[in-house]
Parts: sequence; structure tokens; C-alpha cells
Amino acid sequence: MKTNSLLKLLLLLSVLTCFKLSANTPYEIPRSSVIQLTEPSSKRVYPVFIQLPKSYKNKPDKIYPVIYLTDAPYTFPIVAGATRFPMNSGKIQQAIIVAIGYEKGSIGSASRIRDYTPTFAKDWKKQTGNAQGHIQFIKNTVFPYIEQNYRASHTHKTYIGNSLGGLFGATVLFTEPDLFSHYIIGSPSVWFDSNAILALQANKPKVHTKVYISVGEKEIPAFGEGQNMVEGTKLLVQKINALNSDNIQLKSVVIEGASHATAFPTTAIQGLDWIYSTVSE
Repeated sequence: MKTNSLLKLLLLLSVLTCFKLSANTPYEIPRSSVIQLTEPSSKRVYPVFIQLPKSYKNKPDKIYPVIYLTDAPYTFPIVAGATRFPMNSGKIQQAIIVAIGYEKGSIGSASRIRDYTPTFAKDWKKQTGNAQGHIQFIKNTVFPYIEQNYRASHTHKTYIGNSLGGLFGATVLFTEPDLFSHYIIGSPSVWFDSNAILALQANKPKVHTKVYISVGEKEIPAFGEGQNMVEGTKLLVQKINALNSDNIQLKSVVIEGASHATAFPTTAIQGLDWIYSTVSE
């Protein structure tokens, strides 16, 4: 009897130990890593989150499209999770996901306000207007690293950004439209610096470019927003349409029931489905 009791006790302790270990094990996104890249001109260091597609190891000759994100701490887990089933089941093309974070050692809001805004706004306490500098960092540092170290396409690159990241995406679209082959612009902060983005000179892309823009229907002052994001998005769409470019395929969506805080996950997965779907509509 004593032997049986001792065995039961040891078994119980073993189970509890395993439970304790598993409960304290942090979850990691599969096939992901984080590296750090330095912007040569400023010496700022940015973490870059990377996830490889499930088939990456088994298809050594395959070149993959790349999905580039801003606001990495927020967007990376959302997009990696939302695309897992569609990519693994073949509903959308498998792609490498690359998310650019905020300057190391800085407050996230200060980094994004500085890097995602296209103009210097005198009434802002935090630094603004470094969008062109950040574009050059992505173009001259991030792209080369990803394309030299992974089987990443040089031509099939999709940008995803939300809020100020959406404003940044619109800035890239207007100033260097061929930097990305497709754009997903969520809830763009068109209001920044008195709608300065609408006065920005816009260039037409030289190749076929899909542009997906969406905003939540509740992103208006009546539902607590400080700005009318729905109206701003409408004006941005009008500016894009005014380019009258045969190379731009534009889709604009107002997400029913969504607020600024909740619209992005829908924006990301619906936009990616529109761009990368393997199912004929």
C-alpha cells in the first residue's frame, strides 16, 4: 500500500511539474524571428519581425511575395494569426511577413509620429515629418536585407499600414508608388496637419497596382472619434481616383460596425484576400 501511495504521489508531482513548466512557457509565433536593422543616416536601430511561410523549408526553389507592415508590435501578431489558415489551406498565396517596429529605446508613439507623418506640423510637441526619411530606410536598408537573406520577391511586395501607418502608406503611394506592388491602407489619418496629404503631389505608378482602402463606419465624432476618419478616407479615395491612372485598381470599403480600435484586423485580412486570393471570384 505504501508503495502504491508513493507512486501516486510521484505521478502527481510529475503532472504538477509539467503543468507548471507549460504554464510558464511563453507562446512564440511559429517560424518567426526578430532582427535589428540600423538606419545609416541617423544610426537609429529598428527591430524587424519576420515570419516565414509554412512551405518555406520544403520548397527551396520558391520565391515568395512579401507583406510589409508598420507598427510591428500591434500588426505582426494580428496578420500572422489571421493569415495562418488562409495561407496553409491554399485560399491565399503563402508569403513572407515582415513588420517594422519602432526605434529601439524610444517611446513607440514618438517613433511612429515622427516616421509616419509626411510634413512638419508646428502645433505638435513631438517630432513630425520624417516619412521620406523612413521611406529611404525601408527602401535602402530593409528591402536589401530581406531580399539578400530570404527567398523574397524583388517585385511582389505589399504594404499594410493603419491609422498613421495608413497615412504613411498613402505618402508612399503618392511619392514612390512603385516601391510596393500593392497597398492596404487602413483608417488613414488624413486629418494630420490640416489634411496635408491631400495637397501632396501624386505620381502615377508605372505598373499595375492594387490599392485597398478601408475605414470603420464608427470612425466619426458621433461615436467618440476626435476626427472624421470616414470623410478623410473618402477624400483620399477621391485624390487617388483623380490620378486617372489605368495602373491603379482601387477598392474602398467602409467596415460595418467597426471603430478605429477594431477596424484593422478586418482591413488586413480582407485586403490580403483581395490581393492574394487563389480562388476565382
